[in-house]
Amino acid sequence: MADPSSAHTASRRTHPFGIAGLQLAYAPGDNIDQMIAEIAAVAKRFPWVSMVVAGELCGYGANTEFAKCMPDAEARLCRAAVEHSLWIIPGSLYENRDGAIFNTTPVINPQGEVIARYRKIFPFLPYEASIAPGNEFVVFDVPDVGRFGISICYDMWFPETTRSLISLGAEVILHPTMTNTIDREPEISIARASALINQCYFVDINVAGNLGVGQSVICGPGGEIIYQAGIGREIMPFEVDLDYLRRCRERGWQGLGQPLKSFRDNPVVYPAYAAARAPSVALESLGKLELPGRL
Repeated sequence: MADPSSAHTASRRTHPFGIAGLQLAYAPGDNIDQMIAEIAAVAKRFPWVSMVVAGELCGYGANTEFAKCMPDAEARLCRAAVEHSLWIIPGSLYENRDGAIFNTTPVINPQGEVIARYRKIFPFLPYEASIAPGNEFVVFDVPDVGRFGISICYDMWFPETTRSLISLGAEVILHPTMTNTIDREPEISIARASALINQCYFVDINVAGNLGVGQSVICGPGGEIIYQAGIGREIMPFEVDLDYLRRCRERGWQGLGQPLKSFRDNPVVYPAYAAARAPSVALESLGKLELPGRL
């Protein structure tokens, strides 16, 4: 997990960073080898991609009987990360930990190390009643690129989760989802609004086939839809441009609103929490809220 007090990346220029969203169409059961085959195909066809992100619970499905202990469940994926020199965000897995079951997303770096595990804070109650909630936000740094945050499916219905990741410095939110119900269209609206309000990339990757209805969506820091998938299997390679994102945060999207700075600078106490905004190194680093001039 990244140190939230570490130096922010706003002043550093970066090259675009390639990510492939994997909207996979699987049935319940052990799908890890199939996922690894997809990862290998992405690495061969799109050598500029540095990270792959899959949908929630696509590795084994949504049956808690497949709950695994970490790190045993991650071993094959760690080997694939080394083989293909990729960051792997393999959706999520049901994790059996200390007698409780969590919905957990591992973050695996290209050296095959699990550098963080995010445990879903908001299980989909009352339907996910047997799943324990996590209590820690996870952000991590991709060296010389930027800071990434993780949330899972129902988490995004609570704007506090995304705002907390942004306050910890996240510039890209990776959001594995398993939606097989009629509320996918509202979720797409939430993903787009989350990107716009927080001036971030929001990468919402759903599952397809027997597990979900697909329609993954990738949104940019102006709320723009970079790509929206159909309902079947799709591989979605794209680039995030962190220089563009930082310019949006500094000057406003198309020179307009600078909501993160306004949020930072307003001293209001929020009745829902009886507290003001917590201090944030990331938000303090954005510079003054002022009218942008000519470049």
